[in-house]
Amino acid sequence: MLPHTKWFKKTSVTLSSSDGKPIDVYEFNIDHSDTASLKSWSKHFREHYCLDSKIDRYRQAEKMSRREYLLSMVFPSKNDDFGPATRSGDFAEILFADMLQSLFGYYVPRTRYFLKMIPNESSKGTDVLGFKFKTGGNLPESLIAVESKAQFSGKKADTKLQEAVMHSNKDLDKFRIAKSLNSMKQRLDFLNDDDGFFKIEQFQDPLEKPYDIQSGATALFCSSLFDAAHIASTTSCANHSNRDNLTLIVMHAVDLRKIVHDMYERAANDA
Repeated sequence: MLPHTKWFKKTSVTLSSSDGKPIDVYEFNIDHSDTASLKSWSKHFREHYCLDSKIDRYRQAEKMSRREYLLSMVFPSKNDDFGPATRSGDFAEILFADMLQSLFGYYVPRTRYFLKMIPNESSKGTDVLGFKFKTGGNLPESLIAVESKAQFSGKKADTKLQEAVMHSNKDLDKFRIAKSLNSMKQRLDFLNDDDGFFKIEQFQDPLEKPYDIQSGATALFCSSLFDAAHIASTTSCANHSNRDNLTLIVMHAVDLRKIVHDMYERAANDA
């Protein structure tokens, strides 16, 4: 279990979409006095973009410190262009990937963000992919494709969860899944992760090794914008092609924009 995921707290709020699908509600309450968990989280977060073992090799020609290199060449910008929006999107995707791994027991490779040509642009493809295997072996059991949205500013009347529901339909396209798996496997090979390479390969032949396809729609909110009643009334899964296997999750945290920018700063400073 990733140490920072102990701060995910499932609430007692009972919430359903307008067509009756349950929506799980979580709060993310960080213990800022837990320096060990914060440091572990910053390393975990940083290495989505660049392995610690590679930073010195990559920054040598630029003659930058590790912090400078990460903030100027690797991480999305805090202020420039589409950097802030990319930061919020990346952060939400990584956080829900952490949830899938620690709370729901999926294997979730972290290959989506490293070697990005343009840091201020979001990575293409499915936001989060998770994998489960049958007990006692390596045969595939289920694949989950998760669409993630985030709202840190604006109006309470936004419809991020509904957007995630609608966009998650495209993740069910078999060619999109095949391309995502191929890209993930290539990156795992680049990282010399033979175990991960083999695991993903098991999901590339669904005819010989069939498995269930699960869907997820998630949204991360700043607590000041979280409106449970509005989320329930504006979210419908009636037209989702995988409705019976669709999981809905929302999570909120106080002063989320500051949390995001602080994490990028911490990840750079701790390098």
